[in-house]
Amino acid sequence: MMTLTRYGFREWGLAALVTVAVLGCCWWLIRNHHPAWGWSIGSIAVLLFLGFAAFFRNPHRTIPAAAEVLVSPADGVVRDIGVVEDFDFPPFSGRARRIGIFLSVLNVHVNRAPADFAVESKYYREGEYLDARNPECAKRNEAMTIAGTASAGGRKFPLAVRQISGAIARRIVCPVEPGRVLRRGEVYGMIKFGSRTELYLPLEGIDINVKVGDRVYGGETVMATVKE
Repeated sequence: MMTLTRYGFREWGLAALVTVAVLGCCWWLIRNHHPAWGWSIGSIAVLLFLGFAAFFRNPHRTIPAAAEVLVSPADGVVRDIGVVEDFDFPPFSGRARRIGIFLSVLNVHVNRAPADFAVESKYYREGEYLDARNPECAKRNEAMTIAGTASAGGRKFPLAVRQISGAIARRIVCPVEPGRVLRRGEVYGMIKFGSRTELYLPLEGIDINVKVGDRVYGGETVMATVKE
């Protein structure tokens, strides 16, 4: 099942109204002896709307049943996996493992919670709009980070997700505030158009299940597994 995310209602709603108005004009052309113009313009308008609306699609995802797994927070391609030495976003403090996901303009752009997740802190950073494939974008681009305590496989551990704007993506949507409890696979926000999403995990006690170059799907691809 495919729906459109409510986080893009203003954009796709306005596009739908414009498309309806254009189709009305096309019907007038068809009725007034200009069928070729009417059908041509109408077809183009519908195709443009469908292409635009695709940016805001929110497809159904089957969330894995296994209690010990963490799922991808976004659709895209794993761009890098590394260690951050000074990740200070409570309850994180110190070293963390970072998995960076690149989202192209063709990907689904909603973000999902990787695990059952009690949000404890939220941080917005003003910044630049470098291409999301640029290694510097993680440090210099506009970003929104939520951090808190996750539960999986009978364990509790710190977890964070960061939404990063790209050269085209210029608006981060994250209505989640500290105190909110997210469920694994739950949609909690989006980055409009191409962008980058980062998942931060502890270095110990969790096995990573993806590698650089893997294509992942939000709420569905297993990113990591909590060790017994």
